[in-house]
Amino acid sequence: MTDVPPFAQASRHVRAVAYPHVLVLIDYRTGHVQCLLPKAATHWQEAARSGRLTAMPPPLATHMIRTGALSPAQEPTPWNGPLPAPAPAASWGGAEHPAGLTRVTGPFSATAAVALATTWSIMRTGRKNRAMNRIITALRASTSTAGRPATPAEASEAVLAVRRTAWQAPVRTACLEESAAATFLLAPRRLSVAWCHGIAADPVRLHAWVQTVDGGLVAEPPSTRAYTPALTIGACHQHRL
Repeated sequence: MTDVPPFAQASRHVRAVAYPHVLVLIDYRTGHVQCLLPKAATHWQEAARSGRLTAMPPPLATHMIRTGALSPAQEPTPWNGPLPAPAPAASWGGAEHPAGLTRVTGPFSATAAVALATTWSIMRTGRKNRAMNRIITALRASTSTAGRPATPAEASEAVLAVRRTAWQAPVRTACLEESAAATFLLAPRRLSVAWCHGIAADPVRLHAWVQTVDGGLVAEPPSTRAYTPALTIGACHQHRL
């Protein structure tokens, strides 16, 4: 085992969300996710308060540095503690989400394919382990020039247009691609929404979605409220990486 440096600092690309039973770390540069059980989570939080790697067992400290969650520092550099999240209600590993095709003929239907193609291109052009970082950079750029917030109707039309187009596409489209494409679709009209990426537990799972400026869900089921936002870009908040 290599020697562990005495001090460390947290990567600015990493977000930590703490549930009572697990601490989830998301690296928004690489998209890497790791979960720390309560004992390891306690060590993480002790190190966050002190900036000292001696608060962690050497194997855990070595792993945190190797994965990029922490980096060596010349002096104690405490970092922010994790975002607290409420204990999840028992879901028995599943949740219901409405699904199905929706006919969309609104103002965004003609350009939804372009927004999806843009999203796929961003994710697939370059190193695979930096796809998440590229999407975040593009989302931040697209929302920075917004003239006004999108209305709930405009935001919903954009999401549904993307969703309808994605059903016809031969390329995989999950919540990340769908929510990013909806944000890109609104950007040329200088309409802003909040793009959110969050975590839920029982089991630990990730989701990306779109909200209006007042925090209203856009074309999402109420179960999306079970996700704690780890990163929000756009109209509501701006967490810098």
